[in-house]
Amino acid sequence: METATASPATLQLEQVSVRYGGVQALQDVSLRIAPGRVYGLIGPNGAGKSTTINVIAGFTQASSGRVRFQGSDIGAWAPHQRARAGLARTFQNLALFGSMTVRENVACGAAAAGSRCPASAREALVDAELQRFGLAAVQHEPMAVQSLGTRKRIELARALVGKPALLLLDEPAAGLSADEIRALSDAVRAVCRTGASVLLIEHDMELVMGLCEHLFVLDFGKLIAQGTPDAVRADAAVQAAYFGAADELC
Repeated sequence: METATASPATLQLEQVSVRYGGVQALQDVSLRIAPGRVYGLIGPNGAGKSTTINVIAGFTQASSGRVRFQGSDIGAWAPHQRARAGLARTFQNLALFGSMTVRENVACGAAAAGSRCPASAREALVDAELQRFGLAAVQHEPMAVQSLGTRKRIELARALVGKPALLLLDEPAAGLSADEIRALSDAVRAVCRTGASVLLIEHDMELVMGLCEHLFVLDFGKLIAQGTPDAVRADAAVQAAYFGAADELC
């Protein structure tokens, strides 16, 4: 199994396990994320990918193990404390406020970032993200009337407005057009150029293989492989986890 290169860690999971009664959702998962890189977290349905994201973001408590973010043990921190420290996420099932406007939804991300996004700078930061994601023209419209693709862009803008050190993306490309996926890729690369890290869960293997520099592969809650996209594609255990269908990883 290939390991990530030694460099300062933005995030470290150390032997993290999650149990729900008799169900072992994660078992002794360790991974390391360095600044300025795009990482992918892949595996079959039910492998534990979203559980991993939820543990990092603070929505699920680890049964054992440690979660370290920028050198601090954040295992006991609430989600809002992690957000203020520079950890942002999107959701597999969009978590936007239907009664708010597009702009108000994005502004929530600035408020959640706390001191990382000073009140005096928030309006300008919101304006910048609305422009970047092509949302300026609809910023005063209700979020509830927007298309799925637009809602995805709103959630990404909300996550990025606070200038996070780590961005967690849970299936951001689902339902997007080819042009929107290309725009998503460009946005992710731009985030990494600032020195921030990205951890991406995605079933679009073309996107994953083209965007991610390092992959982690889960199966039945265990980390079975990690490494470059080419190394992971050739890994026999990974191919077996995908039911022997090598085409899924091409």
